Amino acid sequence: MSPQADAPLTHRRIFRIAAPIVLSNATFPILGAVDTGVVGQMGLAAPIGAVGVGAIILSTLYWTFGFLRMGTTGLVAQARGAGDAAEAGALLMRGLMIGAAGGALFILSQVLLFRGAFALAPASDEVETLARAYMSIRIQGAPATIALYAVTGWLIAQERTTGVLILQLWMNGLNILLDVVFVLGFGWGVEGVALATLVAEWTGLALGLWLCRAAFAGRQWRNLGRVFDPSRLRRMLAVNTDLMIRSVLLTLSFAAFLFLGAGLGDVTLAANQVLLQFLQITAFALDGFAFAAEALVGAAVGAGARGRLRRVAVMTAQWAAGAALALGVLFFALGPVLIDLMSTAPEVRLTARAYLFWAALAPAIGAAAWMLDGIYIGATWTREMRRMMVLSVVVYAGATAVLLPVFGNHGLWGALMVLNAARGVTLGWRYPGLEAGVGRR
Repeated sequence: MSPQADAPLTHRRIFRIAAPIVLSNATFPILGAVDTGVVGQMGLAAPIGAVGVGAIILSTLYWTFGFLRMGTTGLVAQARGAGDAAEAGALLMRGLMIGAAGGALFILSQVLLFRGAFALAPASDEVETLARAYMSIRIQGAPATIALYAVTGWLIAQERTTGVLILQLWMNGLNILLDVVFVLGFGWGVEGVALATLVAEWTGLALGLWLCRAAFAGRQWRNLGRVFDPSRLRRMLAVNTDLMIRSVLLTLSFAAFLFLGAGLGDVTLAANQVLLQFLQITAFALDGFAFAAEALVGAAVGAGARGRLRRVAVMTAQWAAGAALALGVLFFALGPVLIDLMSTAPEVRLTARAYLFWAALAPAIGAAAWMLDGIYIGATWTREMRRMMVLSVVVYAGATAVLLPVFGNHGLWGALMVLNAARGVTLGWRYPGLEAGVGRR
């Protein structure tokens, strides 16, 4: 085990890993607000819609490679725990090559991708034209964006989450600055917003590689025999495939929640969308402790230290439980104020308040699922993670079929809580097997 990975396990160490992730996550809503605000200064509705639609389409496309962040963290953390610096460097190289290949594929197939996206989500001719212009610029950054998943995963595995925060502050700060210069200064409109993001993505990758320079200190990253070792490639493929399936199922579950909510009327749909922002805040907060679990569990598994794994699981869970309780109280107390900030429509405000208690309960109900996800990712127990997600989605579908017709939107929210509870229960059910396998590989 590396000296850093073998450092004493303390609550201070966990907080040191988690805090920069929480702060990093907090920068994303700010960037989105600035993008919208700058374009809004043009005085037209179409550019705002175009940037929003284009950003959603590209984010959805890019997140199909989101498994690369999680898979890289788990595998690199285990290599680090085993003291295998050469494999940690090789894993980063594999991730960068996947990013380059995936990004190139998106660039080459952009015409078909954009056509398919607008066939599924049609927009007005003006919005679609502007959105295509926006996306045709931004997609040139696809290799950098996907490669940054690997860079971020590598930094988290090394417990260098301050580097992740620096990276996000640079990218989002530069993006905001260039938004103002290109749109308000040069008058480049939607294309200016896209160009600002493109520059931020590529310079972010350059900074990220510099932050990961330890991976390039030796010759391991040039050892093609190791980088393309068949057995290691197969393991990486298996881990990432499991994570991709799990992520797709989770995304589809939330999409089903939104689509079913749309069938209950525009006001209910809008209220649900407002309340989902509370779940987003919860994710931003709990991600920090889940990522800490990924790094520390991975190191423990790599070292074959079963007792250390258990301590990591207990200590990170304590942090998550405290954060979930605090968020629940915050949502109960300040929920009405937050709802009023997000919507000015009286009927939406009233409806959102009627369902607020579900959003306030969500942190406590979902905390176990978030933390066990982090533990399973760190242990690369992704096959069981995928299986338990399939089982949870089946339970969710059944709960929705029973509760929605009887209780309406309350039933829909209840089913979503069942999904999160089922994820926590099923992952917890399989956890003893994960722990028992440590040290036997």
